[in-house]
Amino acid sequence: MSEYQLQIKQVVDYPRCRIYRQFVQSLITDQGIRTGGGSGLFYFTVLCSYANFRTSYRRIDGISYTVYPGEWICTVKELAGWFRTHFQHQALDILDELQKRNLISYLSLGRGKVVKYKIRDWKKHNTVLDYNCPCQKDTGFFFMPFTVATEMVGAGRCSEMDILLDLWLSTVYNDGQVQGSEAGPVVYLRNGTGSPLVNYGELAGRWGISKATVGRVLKKFEKQGHILLMAFPGTKGSVIYLQNYLSTMFQISDVLIDKEEVAMSLNIKISLPDKSSDNAVEGDGILEPEVCVSEGLSSVSKSHMEALVRKVAEILDSQGVSCFQCPKAKYKLYPLSDDWEGKYLCRPRGASDRRIGMEVCCGNGGQVYTFELTLSPAGGKEMEG
Repeated sequence: MSEYQLQIKQVVDYPRCRIYRQFVQSLITDQGIRTGGGSGLFYFTVLCSYANFRTSYRRIDGISYTVYPGEWICTVKELAGWFRTHFQHQALDILDELQKRNLISYLSLGRGKVVKYKIRDWKKHNTVLDYNCPCQKDTGFFFMPFTVATEMVGAGRCSEMDILLDLWLSTVYNDGQVQGSEAGPVVYLRNGTGSPLVNYGELAGRWGISKATVGRVLKKFEKQGHILLMAFPGTKGSVIYLQNYLSTMFQISDVLIDKEEVAMSLNIKISLPDKSSDNAVEGDGILEPEVCVSEGLSSVSKSHMEALVRKVAEILDSQGVSCFQCPKAKYKLYPLSDDWEGKYLCRPRGASDRRIGMEVCCGNGGQVYTFELTLSPAGGKEMEG
């Protein structure tokens, strides 16, 4: 039997994002997230989640209605329940606003008790099937174009639900264009920098709220288990990772995010101890490494190099490189010349960057792994890895 290795990547340049109906249903029933806001992203997403992919029929109050692709028909009471409004006329006001923005069109039927709406440009972004069949509303997914979502986010003050959807739509996983995305599903605002670092001022301008509100909402989402917020010192900003994203989008197990691994991928400084004792404390499951440092690395103290090896060992061990738990493993560190040609594509570095090769050997045998580390002075005795 043939064996295959599957690698999942989410391309940042893709113009649309798929949204699963089960996810939308979970948001509708989540009373811990507020929905009132002026952007309308949540309301439009709910309408899209009920829209048909094929022609079907629905019977309401004894009358059978034909529903075409991109359309759906429901009672105003149902609509108010989806939007979580106190009064039915508030749900109709939301439809009026979305219709003014040319996102939908709708008709009132059954003496104002029934609404039939149509998503504009549905055929442009979602496949239309040419046969008649009842459409499931709690399974499958639909596509949301990023341009529409971005325009809606900028149209008014975002609610908590709008913010969560914006984070979800802006998430990228394992894309080489975005730093830190290999560690987990990270929020990237598609600003062309390739860096997921954002600050509260940028998010406040995007969502039409104050910086204090941004901090409150993000901390609330983190407490509820929706996101993992990583703040870095100085003016670096923060990185936002989504929880339960991989299990929802790809039906695979979610991953644990390590802050130091993210810092290394973003070239953010990692603090090293001033002194390293001979009997350093072992990390969880990580044995004290036997480190051989070349004399060519005399500009970096051996204690710092040993501490860096422990950091790298912890990160790689979490990714399944089991050699770092083996007592026979040995680590050799040596300088790399600027003309060294390895297997990996290296980013441009400054003149003061120190390129270091690290070989992992099994006892007295040959090398098992080869890595390249980059150290950049960050002031004082701190280094970047």
